[in-house]
Formats: sequence, C-alpha cells, structure tokens
Amino acid sequence: MASGQHKISPAAAIDPLVLGLDVGSTASRGGLYDAAARPLEGPKAKVPHAFTTAGDGTSEIDADAVVDEIEQILDLLATPDLKGRIGGVAIDTFSASLVGVDTAGRAVTPCYTYADSRCTAQVRELREELDEAEVLQRTGTRIHSSYLPARLRWLAATDRARFNAVDRWMSLGEYLHLRIIGTAVVGTAAAAWTGLLDRRTGTWDVAMVEASGIDVRTLSPVHDPDDPVREVRGGVAKRWPALAGALWYPVIGDGLAANVGVGATAEGTVGLSAATSGAMRVLLHHLPETIPDGLWCYRVDARRSLLGGALNDVGRVVTWLDATLRVPEDLEATLTAEPDPATPSVLPYLSGERSTGWAAGARATITDVGATATADLIYRGAMEGVALSYARVADALAGAAGGRARQIRAAGRVAADLTPWLQVVADALDADVQHVTNKRTTLRGTALIALESLAPGVERSEPDIGATFAPVPARRRYYDERAQRYQEIYEALVK
Repeated sequence: MASGQHKISPAAAIDPLVLGLDVGSTASRGGLYDAAARPLEGPKAKVPHAFTTAGDGTSEIDADAVVDEIEQILDLLATPDLKGRIGGVAIDTFSASLVGVDTAGRAVTPCYTYADSRCTAQVRELREELDEAEVLQRTGTRIHSSYLPARLRWLAATDRARFNAVDRWMSLGEYLHLRIIGTAVVGTAAAAWTGLLDRRTGTWDVAMVEASGIDVRTLSPVHDPDDPVREVRGGVAKRWPALAGALWYPVIGDGLAANVGVGATAEGTVGLSAATSGAMRVLLHHLPETIPDGLWCYRVDARRSLLGGALNDVGRVVTWLDATLRVPEDLEATLTAEPDPATPSVLPYLSGERSTGWAAGARATITDVGATATADLIYRGAMEGVALSYARVADALAGAAGGRARQIRAAGRVAADLTPWLQVVADALDADVQHVTNKRTTLRGTALIALESLAPGVERSEPDIGATFAPVPARRRYYDERAQRYQEIYEALVK
C-alpha cells in the first residue's frame, strides 16, 4: 500500500479505527488511524508537559496531570460521529516509569521516570548482592537506575512512609488505564522495561521482585499485546460514546512502538530513535539464548524480542547546547562540514549513561579544548559525541546479530529538526541511514501493534523515507580516531 504520511478523511478510512495515545518525555499526543494505519484528519491532539528535574538526579512527572492530558485528548478525538467505528484504544508511554498507588486507586507518589538517577547507591548495593550477568540473561536488563529494582529500594530507604502507603506498583500507562477505564493490566512490552520480568517465561521474576523489596501481588497481571482489556467501566461509554465496545490494549513501551512505526520489523533492519533520549533496536522474531553485556533484550510477546541499547541524552544535549552556547548561525554548515581535528571530544552524559557501560552516575565531559575551539566546534563535538554513543550500541548489535545491519531507519524530533546531523551519524556508524519522515512514528507504531490482532487481514501503509545518508569513505579514519579517543576518555573518567 502507498505512503501513510498524508492524512485521510474519516469517510475514506477503512474500519476498524484505532485511537492511539502516546505519552512521551515532552508531551502527550493522540491520533486516529484506520485499519491500514493511515492517520485521519482531525484536531491537533497534543498537550505539552515537562519532567520536573533537579541536580540531585530527580526526574518526575505528576501522574494525575497526565491523566488529565489523556482525557483532554480523548475529548478531542473520540467524537460522537465516530460511534461504532473505533475498534480499539492503544497506548504507549516512555519506558520504565513507576507510580505507587494506594488502596483507593490514587497515586501516592510522583511518576518516577527512566531518567531519575537518585538511586545510584542502591544500584551499587544490588550489584554487590546479585550476579549482574545472570540477571541480564534472565530479565534482559542490567542493574541500573533506569530500572525499577534500585528505584524501589531507594524509595523504601529514603521515604518509608510513602513506600508503605503503596498498595500497587504500576507503570504510568497502567495508572492511566486504572483511572480512566477502572482496570489495570501491564503489557509484556512494558513489563519487560521494569527489570522485573523473566524474559523467557513472560511472568514476573520472583527473585528480582523480592530483591526490590516488594511483593509480586502488588504488580499487575501481564498481558501480551493481543490480549486487550474488555471489561471497561460504564462511565467511559457515557463520556465518550464513540468508545463504546472498543477494546483497550495493554500499554506498551515507546521503544517497541518506535521500531514498528518506522518499519523496522525485519531482523535485518535497525530502528534508530533520536528524541529527548535515543536508542537503536532490532526486533527479533525469536527469544535469544544469550544477551550481550552492553545491550538489553525486552520480551514483547510470546514470539518476539526487542534487542538494543538506549542513550539517556540526545535531545537533551541539543537543548543544553541551544541554552548554553552561541548557537551556530549556519547550523547546517556546522553539521555537514568536513571533520576538523580541532573539534573537542565530548562524552554526552548529562543524565547518566545507559548503553553500553551502564554508568548511572556518569556526567558529561568536554575535553581536548584548544585555543582554536569555537562555539561552533563545541556544538559539532557534542553532536559527534552523541553519534559516537550510537556507534557503540551499533558495534554491540553487530556482534550479537552476526554482522552490521543491512538498513538503519532513523526518526524522532532530533532527526527531524537536525536532519543534516544524520550525515554525522552515518559517518560515525559507517552505515547508510534512512530518514523516516512520517510525523509521530511512535504513535503510528502503537496503532500498528493493536491492528495486528484487531484487523489482521488489512494491508498496511508504508512509512515515508526521505533522504538516505551514506558514509563518506574519506572520513572513516577520522571517526575511527574519534571513537578511540572517546574510549580513552571514558576509561579514564567513567569506567
């Protein structure tokens, strides 16, 4: 089928429709898609928000405020004229969120995000107590501040009264479901991001749950993506008649949705996300026996896994540069210029490192600053540092998959706003990078996953591919040397 970029009228849409919801780091969004995964015309459904952050590693958001955002989006999209046409509601959220809920079903904690690094002491404790290599093979995750075991321990140690007030522990998506439809289940593809799921069985890993200091009974049932919630409180159909009878699909992590949204579903295709945070992932059509040390592997359903690595800071680096430096007058020229050996070396860890070294306490470093360094070169060095961070993930993926990816598809806010930077990425990775130009690819992926079971026989639209960036052979030596320098600085300051 043709491109899925252009919106179609409701009259031209193929039923059943999916109402997709995406809770990201900077906004909540919504959109309607038809059975061919084409977006429908309609109002702009986006409510901006921001994490509350602080120098001690705090990264939170008000869970009830996000509930209000999602209800606003449903008010906009689930209009009475669509009654009988919306077959499913699907949602993704930023991964590894945590909300503590009391017996009345209300949040008694903020929503802690993946970027909250206040639990570094508990990360050290768990690494001393547990065999981290064995934990990785069992759960597909490392012991790190972005996952729940250390965060739960931290909360118990620093705010015992609040910890004791919690009756159930949930991801943000589960809490949205609980507040809106009255039922909370967790999708396999969200449970895996907690660090508490046995990736081989798809059930909660009792040993990791106990190490976290909680009881498995405080966690929601795990549902595969094709096992939606069918029992919905009556108030939903009363407020939104168009959602009467709609299936509510279990929440998934935004990483899975992003890969599916750009069409990175074959094992030879890598999805590269470049937004507030970043990642490189490949969707495996099996459950691998072993996981490389620098990567994670999330079970997403009974037959598939998502293998990859994540970066905390991509868009955050751009935001910091824009706020701190004299931004280059010709940013495109800065990003497409021939490499300059005078460019400073940058380790871009503003909020700690995930892949590949998992140093939660790492911080950004700018080195090799000479007398000829300018704001333009510092900007270029920081964006080279982000690209080299992706290259480290790509190297680990190549080792796990038996060779370099045949295709890399890039999308996200940074890819759209700084498209020329994808040439730096292609040079650093020594691979072709295709820019997927569809807007809201994560939202599209969320709808596609629901459509797998909601409308299995309908041909889907294809994502739109813009420019393809090929590596320049003459720059290979430069980026090899930059990668080696990156590693030297890393070993001296982080490892």
